[in-house]
Amino acid sequence: MDRLNRLTGNWDPESATDGGHLERTGGQHACDGAHEHVSQLFKTIETEIIPRLMLAHGEAADCPVLPDIGADGPDARTVAEFTRMVVEQDGAVAAAYVDAMRAQGTPLETLYLKLITPAARRLGELWEADLCDFTEVTVGLWRLQQVLRGLSPAFREEGHAVPSGRRILLVPAPGEQHVLGLIIVGDYFRRGGWDVWGEPPATSDDLPGLVRSEWFDAVGLSVGCEVRVEVLAAEVSAIRKASRNGDLVVMVGGPLFIKYPDLVAAVGADASARDGREAVQRVESLLVDRGATRS
Repeated sequence: MDRLNRLTGNWDPESATDGGHLERTGGQHACDGAHEHVSQLFKTIETEIIPRLMLAHGEAADCPVLPDIGADGPDARTVAEFTRMVVEQDGAVAAAYVDAMRAQGTPLETLYLKLITPAARRLGELWEADLCDFTEVTVGLWRLQQVLRGLSPAFREEGHAVPSGRRILLVPAPGEQHVLGLIIVGDYFRRGGWDVWGEPPATSDDLPGLVRSEWFDAVGLSVGCEVRVEVLAAEVSAIRKASRNGDLVVMVGGPLFIKYPDLVAAVGADASARDGREAVQRVESLLVDRGATRS
């Protein structure tokens, strides 16, 4: 809620703890007080903070209403509204919207898996359907990236991971410009105790030279809506030949591989994944199957 405090000047910093979670002081009185505080918090967010942000950015006529987030997390309608928000409105509005969801008790991982990742995917779908131009998609992805920047520290710390000693290199595929997916996946690997190479993500300019000089257990390549399969296949082949690690796991990610899973093998990769959590699970599973050890 710190971002809302700064933007509105309407909050007492002593009234809530980080991430919107209330302190427990024990006893029924404290519990009753917490419930009353939460009720007031939700009402203030919905009736004062979001409208005030919208007014500040000239969007009062299109003020979003905070959704009721069920046990399954944000639904398709909420994702569509959030996607529209990051395209059409100032980034502070999207950030405040996410902060409000956190205040409602929505877990960070739910925001990653059920809101931000689907919103990025929807931007790609809008681009493919010619409903958004390149500039709108780029601005939307940049605003999602700013939202992630505010969530990442808490998300990584929440995992309480013990360093695994494993390292992954995450890079955009040749010609790829958008890196939001890599940032999300990188947060998941860090949360899992991995050493993630590069932030912001490294480029693909000299991947063979990099994997020749540094040890990596895995390499992840992010692909947008379009890719030249033969170019990516050549890149994967060059990485494998140069790698110090003979058991290197190569993962490719992006909507293209979700839509056409056979392309994973066609470019010479080992696996793909729909989201960051699945990416970590698949890479670690492959390493266990191969009995991979660092040398």
